Amino acid sequence: MTEGMLDAEKILITGATGKIAFPIARALAKNNEVWGAARLRNPGDREKLAEAGITPIALDVSAGDFSELPSDFSYVFHAAVDTGQGEWSRCVDTNAQKSGDLLYHCRSAKGFVFCSTGSVYGYQGQRPLREDDPPGVPLRANYSFSKIAAEAVCTWVAKQYDIPLTIIRICSTYGPEGGAPADRLEMMLAGKPIRLYPDKPNNYNPIYEDDYVELGIRAMEVTATPPVVVNWAGSETVSVEEYCAYLGELVGVEPIFEYTPEAHTPLWPDVTYMHEVLGPTKVPWREGFRRMVEARRPELLRQPRD
Repeated sequence: MTEGMLDAEKILITGATGKIAFPIARALAKNNEVWGAARLRNPGDREKLAEAGITPIALDVSAGDFSELPSDFSYVFHAAVDTGQGEWSRCVDTNAQKSGDLLYHCRSAKGFVFCSTGSVYGYQGQRPLREDDPPGVPLRANYSFSKIAAEAVCTWVAKQYDIPLTIIRICSTYGPEGGAPADRLEMMLAGKPIRLYPDKPNNYNPIYEDDYVELGIRAMEVTATPPVVVNWAGSETVSVEEYCAYLGELVGVEPIFEYTPEAHTPLWPDVTYMHEVLGPTKVPWREGFRRMVEARRPELLRQPRD
């Protein structure tokens, strides 16, 4: 794992207790002054950050009050998010407008990364999604719409104030901290069907923790004005059907699939541009999935068939 390409910088990570932001903050804290902003409402959150060498700071981005937050960060990785479970207007306000406010607050930064999502794309059928593909609103309409709006707001703010920005469209992360593949593993273990879109196979490019740490840091280094907009995923394509079958071999269960148009359409990204600006990933998907099971369910791990 890359332990932090940046050195001796003052870095803000929002959503710092989350499965994506925390490993990135932890890696950067080895050689930088890292501030981890989160709501810190759960017992142990503050200690989790402090033990990793991260300075905890309680911050609810949805409140929009950054008066107690320093503005002299050299880099920002903004991963705090409203997942869209409540009012759509609050989701848009938090993810779009408050992200723009934070970007302006940290306008002296050398680099700002905004975490968007592959869910901004309209479904294009059986081909990878390119950065210039049109937007759409899948099942998680509040969340997807808010991120489309957020990209527009952050792009405007970055251009208006000449702030170097990278927008990463996150497609599928996994590892010891969890992720969609880990959620599907738990469904398999509970004997629950995995809902998939009928236009099979359901292709993804899952990215393991070691790689998303490295590419997350790299995204801070390549920020530019106008913004860099790039898919953020693994280099290998694998279907949910195939990786669940492999997970089944690792833990001794058979996946059950339920195909329905009500399932989320696959987030299958084209990673051509990602390879140009961020580089390829290094952990093969089978190795990554085995390591995920070893970290999260070691008592169930079996030797898969070749």
